[in-house]
Amino acid sequence: MLKKIAVLAITSVIVAGCQSTNPYTGEQQAAKSAKYGGIGVLAGAVIGAAANGKDGALAGAALGGLAGAGYGAYTDKQEAALRAELQGTGVQIARYGDDLKLIMPGSITFDSNESSIKTSFYSVLSSVARVMKNYEKNPVVIIGHTDSTGNELKTNMPLSQARAQSVATYLIQQGVPASRITPYGVGSSQSIATNKTPEGRAQNRRVEIDLKPPMQ
Repeated sequence: MLKKIAVLAITSVIVAGCQSTNPYTGEQQAAKSAKYGGIGVLAGAVIGAAANGKDGALAGAALGGLAGAGYGAYTDKQEAALRAELQGTGVQIARYGDDLKLIMPGSITFDSNESSIKTSFYSVLSSVARVMKNYEKNPVVIIGHTDSTGNELKTNMPLSQARAQSVATYLIQQGVPASRITPYGVGSSQSIATNKTPEGRAQNRRVEIDLKPPMQ
């Protein structure tokens, strides 16, 4: 009975503390660090209770919460830094758990059918590199995409690969270790919009930078 009471009490604290206001939308949402801390708390509580009763549940919850919150808090801070640096640049930032994805439309990064980065985009990539160097634990995956216009093997695949490599080369020149970076192209195989309209094709022509969860 004491084990159940301890776990229920801890759960109520988590639920109360997990809500926060999104600084970018003003909406209520589950704070990422609180969410991951809550998962750690619950896991620690269950394991601790099974082993040592009420005292074990409380001790396990404390340790689990610290581990979970630290993992989520790292990504929280990195996301906030990227949003501050990239506001108004046209780069979209998406988050899936602890994965961060930067979506860079081809219209602002490259001229049509070219793989050389636009001079006007250098400062944006420099901002990305600055955050990457401050948050050095993340593996970086750079993916080049095209629309379906042109031959897939002769045109789209080489162009998407060249664009991903151009972004990788620039980031390395700015001081991001090459060992962290993996660039590759996928041609038109991962479209996010229809290729039947100019607007859709424009969305598909893009480079994405995936910042994977910190290596353990």
